[in-house]
Amino acid sequence: MTTSNKNNLKSLLGILTLVLFLNVLSKGYFHRFDLTKDKRYTLSTTSLNIIKQVQNPLYVKIYLQGDLPADFKRLQSETRDLFEEFKAYNKNIIFEFVNPLENEDESMDNIKELYLKGLTPINITVDDKGKQSQEMVFPWAIAVYNNKEVNIPLLKNIMGASTTEKVVGSVQHLEYSIADAINKITKEKQKKIAVMKGNGELQDVQIAKFLIQVRESYHIGPFTLDSVAKNPMGSLDALQKYDLAIIAKPTETFTDSEKQVLDQFIINGGKTLWLIDQVNMEMDSLYNVTGSTLAFPRDLNLNDMFFKYGFRINPDLVKDEQGSPIKLATGDPGSAAQFQVFNWKFAPQVYPISSHPIVKNLGGIKFDFASGIDTLKNGIKKTVLLQSSQYSKKIGTPTEINLNIVAEETSPNHYKNTGNIPLSVLLEGSFLSMFENRVLPFDQKSFQSISKANKMIVISDGDLVKNQLDKNFQPIELGYDQRSGNLFDNKDFLMNCVNYLLDDTGLINIRSKDLDLPLLDKEKVYEKYTFTQIITIGLPLLILLLFGVAFTFLRKKKYSN
Repeated sequence: MTTSNKNNLKSLLGILTLVLFLNVLSKGYFHRFDLTKDKRYTLSTTSLNIIKQVQNPLYVKIYLQGDLPADFKRLQSETRDLFEEFKAYNKNIIFEFVNPLENEDESMDNIKELYLKGLTPINITVDDKGKQSQEMVFPWAIAVYNNKEVNIPLLKNIMGASTTEKVVGSVQHLEYSIADAINKITKEKQKKIAVMKGNGELQDVQIAKFLIQVRESYHIGPFTLDSVAKNPMGSLDALQKYDLAIIAKPTETFTDSEKQVLDQFIINGGKTLWLIDQVNMEMDSLYNVTGSTLAFPRDLNLNDMFFKYGFRINPDLVKDEQGSPIKLATGDPGSAAQFQVFNWKFAPQVYPISSHPIVKNLGGIKFDFASGIDTLKNGIKKTVLLQSSQYSKKIGTPTEINLNIVAEETSPNHYKNTGNIPLSVLLEGSFLSMFENRVLPFDQKSFQSISKANKMIVISDGDLVKNQLDKNFQPIELGYDQRSGNLFDNKDFLMNCVNYLLDDTGLINIRSKDLDLPLLDKEKVYEKYTFTQIITIGLPLLILLLFGVAFTFLRKKKYSN
C-alpha cells in the first residue's frame, strides 16, 4: 500500500470516527437550531411545557391542502413548519394535511360535516394578473386526544384587512392557537369561574357564546348574591371557592353586604372581570317614532368601591368619530323605505395600540354606549388596554340621544385634547379593602384589609360581552354585528382577559412574539412580470450554465496537462 493510499485510509477512518462520535453525542443532546432572524420557529417555554402534557397520541387534521391561493400556501407552509417543531419535541403529536374538497362527489358532505363542527369555510377572491376567481378555503385544524376534540383556527379574522394582511396576522398567532388548543385538550380543568347573578346582569342567552368558549378551558357556574341577605358568611365562603368572578352588566343596585362579599373575595385573592354600564342607555330604545331617548346615569352603588381600588367609571358617554356602521331608513314618510349606511358615533370601533399581550395583534373591538374611565393614584399598577380614538370626547348625562346625530358635521377642531379616553383598564397590585376602618355591614371574624398580589380588569361597557340574537332568538357569534355585517374581535379580547387573569402557565404571553414576514409587492410584480420571471427563473439557470461551462473548461485544462 502506497503512502498516499495510507493517508487516504487514515483520513477516511478519522472522518468515520468523527461522524460516529457526533452521532452518539447527538443521541444524548437534543437541540433545534433556528436560523431565522425573528426566531419564529423557536417555541416558547410555555409551549414546551404544554407539549410535555401529551402522554398519548394526539392526532391533528389540518384542512389546508389542495390547490390553494398563494397567500394560503404561505399559511400552509408556516403551519407545517410549526407543527414539525411541536412534533420534534414530542413524537406523540401526529399531524396530516387533508383536502376536504378533493373528491367532488364527497365534497358537499365534507363541507356539511365540518360546518356542523363549527369549521366555517371562507370564500376569497384570487387576483392573478388581473383575472379574478373565487376559491373556498377551510383555514382550520381539528385535534383529537383521548376521545376529546378541539378546533384550531388557523386564520385570524382582521376586519377590513386584505387576505395577505390576514395571513400575516394569522402566522403571528399560530403558536398561540396551537398551544392553546393542545392545552385545552390535554389538561384537566382546574380553575373555576363564577358568573355573578342577582343584580340584573345579562341573561345566559345573551352571553351564551362567551360562556361556551370559556367552558372549554374552565369550570363555570352561576353565583347569585341573593343569599347574602340571609347568610352573608355562607355566600362569602361559597364564592371564595371560585378563582374568578365575572360581573356582566349589572343593572340593579348592590347592597353594602353584597359589596362586602365581593370586596373580601378580591382581598382574599379572587380575580374579577368588571363589565359595567354606568349610563342607562340601550340602542333598542332609539327605534321609536321620534328616534330619540334619554340617557341618564345608573346608580349601582359601586363608586366608593371602585374609588378604593384606584379607578372611576364616569356617568358619561363616549362619542367617537371612529364609530360603527349603522343602517337607517331614509326618504319621505309613506314612500318605499331606502336604507343608507351611516357612522354611529356612540358605538366606537377601538383598535388596540397597547403592546400588552391581552390586546396585542387584535383587530377592531366594538363598544356600545361606553363610558370613560379615570385612574387614580393609589399604588396600584394600571395599564390602559383599550381607549377611544383621538377624535372622541365625553358627553355628560343626562342627555338626549337622537338618531339624527348621524347627519352631524364635525371637524378635528371639535376634538382638541379630548380624545384617547380609557375604556378598559388592567389593575395589578395589593388592593385595599373598601371597608378598611369602617363599620362592616355584617360581622366577619376573618376580615382582611389588604390583599396579596392580585389583578382585575375593568371594561366600561357591559354590552361588549353580549352576543346578538337571530330572528329565532338564538345566539350568534360574539362580536358579530348584524347591523353592519362585521365581525369584531370582542370574543378574542374577552378570552385574553380571562386567560390573563387565570393563566398560571403564561400561555397568554406567547402573543407578545413578533414575526417579520417578508412579502412581495404584488403591484410591482404585475408591472414587471416578465422582468421578475427572468430574475427568479432565468438568472439562476444562467448562473448554473456559466458555472458548468467554467467547471468543464477548468477540468479539461487541468487534465490536458
